[in-house]
Amino acid sequence: MSATQVKILVPGNHLMVGLLGQHDELLRLVEAAFPEVRIVVRGNEITLDGADAERVGRLFDELVTLVGRGQRLDSADVGRTITMVKDDVSPAEVLTTELLRSARGRTVRPKTAGQKRYTDAIAANVVTFGIGPAGTGKSYLAVALAVQALQAHQVERIILTRPAVEAGERLGFLPGDIMAKVDPYLRPLYDALYDLVGPDGAQRLLERGTVEVAPLAFMRGRTLNHSFIILDEAQNTTPEQMKMFLTRIGFGSKAVVTGDVTQVDVAGGRSGLAGLQDVLGEVEEIAFVYFDNRDVVRHRIVAAIVAAYEAAASAGGVT
Repeated sequence: MSATQVKILVPGNHLMVGLLGQHDELLRLVEAAFPEVRIVVRGNEITLDGADAERVGRLFDELVTLVGRGQRLDSADVGRTITMVKDDVSPAEVLTTELLRSARGRTVRPKTAGQKRYTDAIAANVVTFGIGPAGTGKSYLAVALAVQALQAHQVERIILTRPAVEAGERLGFLPGDIMAKVDPYLRPLYDALYDLVGPDGAQRLLERGTVEVAPLAFMRGRTLNHSFIILDEAQNTTPEQMKMFLTRIGFGSKAVVTGDVTQVDVAGGRSGLAGLQDVLGEVEEIAFVYFDNRDVVRHRIVAAIVAAYEAAASAGGVT
């Protein structure tokens, strides 16, 4: 492929530090990701030389758009932007989609292309399955969209549920009544809710019954109308429990099912989530979205750990 030269004119010197980072740390990330492209910065002009110069030019155009809209870039943002550009996805479209403002004033938005596909699928479908490793934001984004739907009066209540199964432990050995026994299993959903609406706001919603947090067993026999229902850790349902849950969905409701099929703790290993797309993949208004290690938005070591386990599993090692 012949070499190409591309010039990027940044509209204002005041954007350069935000674009390149302190001591050019963000620029170094771009150089490392595209070592075949020579990048020269003079004032507010960036010159790119090399076979992949056009792609790097698109990357800088996207980063300029983000900085111009007031977004502060860090190394994680730039790393995810590089990944999206390499996958021919527009980072500006992904990273500027605002879902909700949390109780602390922080804007909740998708951070990866996978997260954008997931939030778009939830908006467009009655039932959405988000399947992938830990740290990809499956549960948090689902709770954020549930709060958004409640605030917009699209639903009348939020129902958060999980199967009370964890690494072979048995509830009978835990102290307290049934809710005290299952509370540790539901804690991640409480945490997301508290972060999004604040402890006081969450407590008011729980006391009024506008938000219900309960183990999956409590869903049996109910019809859930005008509700935003989230089933978390769904890999630990049995096929019978999954069918029971999905048939609870009533009029005006939306359901999100999240899970990681590589982390099955249900007795006998009969997960109600595994292979479900073969059963429901052709049903209208049901979507399946899959995440991978590129969608991990926790500490970078989490993505590295997920990738290492995936590689070991592919090689026939640990699962």
